[in-house]
Amino acid sequence: MSATVTVTLRFAARSDVGLVRSNNQDSAYAGPHLLVVADGMGGHAGGDVASRLAIAALAPLDTPDHGPDEALEDLERTVEQARRDLVQASEADPDLAGMGTTVTALLRSGNRLAMAHLGDSRAYLLRDGVLTQVTVDHTFVQHLVDTGRISPDEAEHHPQRNVVMRVLGDFDVDLTPDMSIREARVGDRWLLCSDGLSGFVPPEQLTEVLVESDTPDAAADLLVTLAMTAGSTDNITVVVADVVDEDDDAAAAAAEEPVQVVGAAAGGALPGPGAPADGEAAAATDDDLHDEPADDDARPPRRRRPWVGALAGLALVLVLVLGGWWLYGWTQQQYYVGVVDRQVAIYQGIPASVGPLSLSTPVELTGTSVDDLPAYWADQLDGTIRAGSRQEAVERADRLIAEATPEPTATPAPSPTPSPTPSAAAAAAPQEATG
Repeated sequence: MSATVTVTLRFAARSDVGLVRSNNQDSAYAGPHLLVVADGMGGHAGGDVASRLAIAALAPLDTPDHGPDEALEDLERTVEQARRDLVQASEADPDLAGMGTTVTALLRSGNRLAMAHLGDSRAYLLRDGVLTQVTVDHTFVQHLVDTGRISPDEAEHHPQRNVVMRVLGDFDVDLTPDMSIREARVGDRWLLCSDGLSGFVPPEQLTEVLVESDTPDAAADLLVTLAMTAGSTDNITVVVADVVDEDDDAAAAAAEEPVQVVGAAAGGALPGPGAPADGEAAAATDDDLHDEPADDDARPPRRRRPWVGALAGLALVLVLVLGGWWLYGWTQQQYYVGVVDRQVAIYQGIPASVGPLSLSTPVELTGTSVDDLPAYWADQLDGTIRAGSRQEAVERADRLIAEATPEPTATPAPSPTPSPTPSAAAAAAPQEATG
């Protein structure tokens, strides 16, 4: 009988505000025992606060102290604690009322992974070259798929695909997370992500990146780049983790790497393992950067070369100009559905601006007034319905208008009263008396 292999996690976490949003409401945590992605919601008032509170509650779980039969219970109890933290925060600050966040978390205990899931962030498992979506989205559109009302392909472009039915929040909805236990097998690669990635990069591309990338860092970087290239209108957050043999030298080195906290939660120290102690700086301070070297390490001053700085500055300007020109050209290959003069319209570009320069222009009117659409459907015309070509944008606009506009119910015309036949008229006429 072969000995049981002890495993650990080699991980990477990345988060980007994306192309459209002004702030990052996503948060993520990656450590040797815990992986979490939280996608906050609630606008500027509280989405970032909600995801940060969720990470702060879960971070102390990143220890090897959970028994195989305790990890699931510990994880579920901590998710509930995070919910209470959100309630307490919104009670203390009424401006935060209604905030919420998705939570997708993996807690390692030995060779097993306890999973908690709420919302539409996702967990994928790459095993033997095959990518499987492990979690099920808690969305209205997924409910339509589960009940057979629409197909999975239709769900990808449904205007209500972002309506989440179950999240961690301070409001009265079903807050029960999906809880499960998974095997941690050497060679597995896990991907946890917000819908800023999964909503814009198809599974085929996710598989290709996860298969071809040598390290979690390389995979995470490339996935964020792909989401940006695909025109993601949301924050993009990614955690990639490999299950490795703890006895391998590379695994041992990875186990010594510090935890990674990204997104909104990266703004301050978190409680628990891996967090800086009180008063301990997470990065070098300005004083650190200007400390004088010790006398025994003194070196003669370098000769200044002003032209080196000038060339470096010129090169930087050139890179920025070329990069900006490339980015603008890319935006003009994108299309989305919006509103012009109260009409549903097709825009070329992305719904954003750089200073006084708008990155989009209306190119076609559909002839449908937003006043003729139900309010909820009209709210979808905020630039989130994206397309890779003008024709595709027109098709999506037509589909939205068709779904939003109920077909008129035909009113049957009254049946005309039949004219009596001659024989019937004669029979009905009074008979003339004779004799």
